[in-house]
Amino acid sequence: MISTVFQSVVGLLLAGLLAVPAAAQGFPAKPVRLVVPNAPGGAADLTARAVGQRLGETLGQPVVIDNKPGAGGVAAGEAVAKAAPDGHTLLLISSGTAVSASLFKSLPFDTVKDFTPVAPLATFDLVIVAPEGGRFKTLGELVAFARANPGKLNIGTPNIGTTQNLAAELFKSAAGIDVQIVPFNGTPAVINALRGGQIDAGLDILGPVLAQIRAGVLHPLAITGDKRSRVLPKVPTAREAGVVGLVAASWNGLAVPAKTPRDVVARLNREVVAALKDPVVRKKLEDLNLDPHPGTPEQAATMLNDDIRRWGSVIERARLPKQ
Repeated sequence: MISTVFQSVVGLLLAGLLAVPAAAQGFPAKPVRLVVPNAPGGAADLTARAVGQRLGETLGQPVVIDNKPGAGGVAAGEAVAKAAPDGHTLLLISSGTAVSASLFKSLPFDTVKDFTPVAPLATFDLVIVAPEGGRFKTLGELVAFARANPGKLNIGTPNIGTTQNLAAELFKSAAGIDVQIVPFNGTPAVINALRGGQIDAGLDILGPVLAQIRAGVLHPLAITGDKRSRVLPKVPTAREAGVVGLVAASWNGLAVPAKTPRDVVARLNREVVAALKDPVVRKKLEDLNLDPHPGTPEQAATMLNDDIRRWGSVIERARLPKQ
């Protein structure tokens, strides 16, 4: 009798232990869909394709990129939040995902509760630039002018609510300056306004303006991240230039619907980290002026939550209207 009971208990324990990795053992059972909240051809899309191609090779199932562009990534986020939590649907998240959590009056999903971060993918720098040959050679000169001439300095960024636009608001408060932040419909418009003298400075992602910097059209005053740029090592950070409170960079990563089994999340994380360490993938990302950032699900969650708090505070302080 005791032997029978013992065997039954052991059998149940073994069944339980075998059931834990069952989800991972059967994953993936079909093609994986990676939903990207951006149009094809941009840095986010190209990042997803570079990593997705390698993931498909190691997972043994194709990774299909599904572009769902739209304001704030709402359509993309909703599609993934409503998908089956089995690891076969991924969402490209970013600092923009964090911004949307505070910028929109309501969303069809909860940014924190409805997704489980899988891994960071890459980080990319923001840069403060001025026209080459203009009045500002350093960030200190720009800040000094702004303090001596309240309200007279104009800083251009892409659209209201972008990470670049909010970083300019953060710069304004961190430096204690009264400047006009002028939103434009994209980076090309910011560059044209700088070249035409309509604005005094600009704040944007480094990648799209790097060619103008290298061509001697724009002059970089400072990188806004916590360290100097790999591609512009002589340009100081804003903190090094005296604006201590200005630390802001952009990033992207992957997430799955909440309630996705932990072992599936762990499997995806391992494959993403391996992909980011692959020399071919690394080169593709670095050629886009992105810095591969392999990490854990917990690190990805921290990046998202920290940015939700950071940009929510900036949005509230700047009194930006909810969309």
